[in-house]
Amino acid sequence: MANLRHFALPDLGEGLTEGEILKWLVAPGDTVRLNQPIVEVETAKAAVEVPSPYAGVVTTLHHGVGETVDVGAPIITVDTEPDGAGAAPGVAVLEHDAPEETAVEPGLIGGPAPGGRTSVLVGYGPKSVTAKRRPRRAPSGVENVAAELPPPPARVSAAAVGERAAMVAGQVAVLAKPPVRKLARDAGVDLRSLVGSGPGGTITRADVTAAIGATATVGTVTASPTDALAYAPSPAPTVEMLPQVDPATREQRIPIKGVRKVMAQAMVGSAFSAPHVTIWATTDMTPTMEFLEHLKGRPEFAGVRVSPLLMAARALLVALRRHPMVNSSWDDDAQEIVVKDYVNLGIAAATPRGLVVPNIKDAGRLALPGLATALNALADTARAGRTSTEDMSRGTITITNVGFLGMDTGTPILNPGESAILCFGVVRPTPWVHQGSITVRQITQLALSFDHRHIDGQLGAGFLADIATLLADPAQFAVWG
Repeated sequence: MANLRHFALPDLGEGLTEGEILKWLVAPGDTVRLNQPIVEVETAKAAVEVPSPYAGVVTTLHHGVGETVDVGAPIITVDTEPDGAGAAPGVAVLEHDAPEETAVEPGLIGGPAPGGRTSVLVGYGPKSVTAKRRPRRAPSGVENVAAELPPPPARVSAAAVGERAAMVAGQVAVLAKPPVRKLARDAGVDLRSLVGSGPGGTITRADVTAAIGATATVGTVTASPTDALAYAPSPAPTVEMLPQVDPATREQRIPIKGVRKVMAQAMVGSAFSAPHVTIWATTDMTPTMEFLEHLKGRPEFAGVRVSPLLMAARALLVALRRHPMVNSSWDDDAQEIVVKDYVNLGIAAATPRGLVVPNIKDAGRLALPGLATALNALADTARAGRTSTEDMSRGTITITNVGFLGMDTGTPILNPGESAILCFGVVRPTPWVHQGSITVRQITQLALSFDHRHIDGQLGAGFLADIATLLADPAQFAVWG
């Protein structure tokens, strides 16, 4: 009579064992499509949307908003044959999401990974085990016993089910991970039109970013000349989102969990493991602000927000070519300094759930239009609260933009695993000595914190001075490349 599919919370990231239900995107009685997002879950690293591995009608939601669920515990039941086709009258067919084994390219969601592990939504999950299908038929007369089912014996990614179903149906299965799919969807890029540069033809973030840059069309940019925003922060929590005040103590107690807990641990670890040094520079950005106005009229930047942070990011990337040691990390276990030949540029973002630092992969290889597009995509994702763990992993250097709050500068703490962080302040009209006279110029302050174990004062000062020079004279970009 019914074909009930029981879906358990998948492994959403390497080493993660639980997640908190933030929002259900479906309700009992709703019809869902294959790979349609059904629930938003917050882990210790990020908030992610979990797609449905089945198409059908939702019969049961096993957990409410705010509940913490162990990986492998049931979260939803879907009736894939609501009209009863294929099932004997009066019989409920119960199945878990453990599809039969099929060859999958390494690195794909649900596919094999090094060390006998399985690729999950982000990172690698536990070593794979043999999946065993539960009996397909329940005793006669049972209509819905999904809530009593134990967790399935193997964790299989929902995305893998969708990929496999597409291939079975004779469709073209595009090989791309969920964060890459989201970037393409937000930017209106058809993944089927791209040729993947990753293993086995997998489409990477760089492939999508390149496509975005190549398809820019003529339009009007609405960003103001003094816009120092790379992104707008998520709205502050409303009173309804916060715990109620205890009348006896007149206090609110907010649980420390999820992204906020991990952020706090990371900041404490960074502050007390790497000796921080911070230096400052004040620079006249008037020529750069004029240059930005010129860029807004260029067809390559049509429809893309162009801000001072774009030029600060570009200046940092150019300065790194002259001072590659800054783009490094300290490996205490190996007693080595690891100098990176790639730049995954992080942009710190404050959200109601805590600080996140998504990064633009291989930012150093992007031309200015591509960098602007990538910053916009990062901003849109942060606004929507959809920053994934993959977006926040493997960063090499970070910019924190306090200018959008009207702040001049600060003394930022290093993002764990990195050796430098640039604090970019507001660009404001300020009296300034220019060509021997006092006049009003567009001035900003920069601050650079760095790991003093391997970045000495001369290196740090030279790096920051180069950034300041580039922002004061955009023509210098052509000289230094």
